[in-house]
Amino acid sequence: MKRHLISAADLTRDDAVLVLDTAEEMARMADRPIKKLPTLRGRTICNLFFEDSTRTRISFEAAEKRLSADVINFSAKGSSVSKGESLKDTAQTLAAMGVDAVVIRHSASGAPYRLANSGWIDAPVINAGDGTHQHPTQALLDAFTLRRRLVGHDAGIGQDLSGRRVTIVGDVLHSRVARSNVDLLHTLGAEVTLVAPPTLVPVGVDSWPCEVSYDLDSALPKCDAVMMLRVQRERMNAAFFPTEREYSRRYGLDAERMARIPEHAVVMHPGPMVRGMEITAEVADSPRCTVVEQVANGVFTRMAVLYLLLGGNEPAVTQPSSRTEEK
Repeated sequence: MKRHLISAADLTRDDAVLVLDTAEEMARMADRPIKKLPTLRGRTICNLFFEDSTRTRISFEAAEKRLSADVINFSAKGSSVSKGESLKDTAQTLAAMGVDAVVIRHSASGAPYRLANSGWIDAPVINAGDGTHQHPTQALLDAFTLRRRLVGHDAGIGQDLSGRRVTIVGDVLHSRVARSNVDLLHTLGAEVTLVAPPTLVPVGVDSWPCEVSYDLDSALPKCDAVMMLRVQRERMNAAFFPTEREYSRRYGLDAERMARIPEHAVVMHPGPMVRGMEITAEVADSPRCTVVEQVANGVFTRMAVLYLLLGGNEPAVTQPSSRTEEK
């Protein structure tokens, strides 16, 4: 893997499978009474969040602590950023404190790339979401969830998602999750279809490695997974569809639409869900919905990313040492 994780497009097929396999090893820790590894003991990781977050921030913090790292949580609110401090000055402050890695979420697309390539800080940078650009660890945890559900836990080791069909539905225009998933799922061999109102499809989507449809009902019967996206009103400065009821009628997933999905197929959502708009409560609470699994898998996947960037370049597989074998 590269030194930084800025975009899902930076990952090769082998990189991505290595992360997924390592995450599978990390998942086995969840069944132990003590869920910690000493791998990153003595390392300091800073979670640099300039944008509100619940799942991603807590997930990274849990992953870091399970790997025994020392954690610094930085929030823009209540910090010198609110007084006008720049990203450069914040980064140099962290560098002076001897931080070993930075997890950054920022409202500006490209901020993690700038931090990683500026020379302001000499540490791996992990993008936890930047503007409408990328969210690579979300794509990795989604791929991990898909592989577990569609291939199997042990059977999935070393496997990608070749031939699997994933339909991503909703506000693609403002979604870094959609962009990251299109990149990673394509790298892993899956076939991706985007379904959205014409007003919520990005300019230049023709160059993306996926199909585009405006008809959800025609896309559902042939998918292995359907990923619903939240309508991101906080990023909208205009009316992109007539009414919430109209959006839900055409692009929401309810029990009637779910009945058209193949029996083995799963329903995904990156969260937070707006129940009643893009997904009904009945679907959200269904056993086929993986939302809670995705949250749990996010910890394992982020543990894997941190381990590979800071701890080692091979999967964390427990194998007998040669000294033990000689005995």
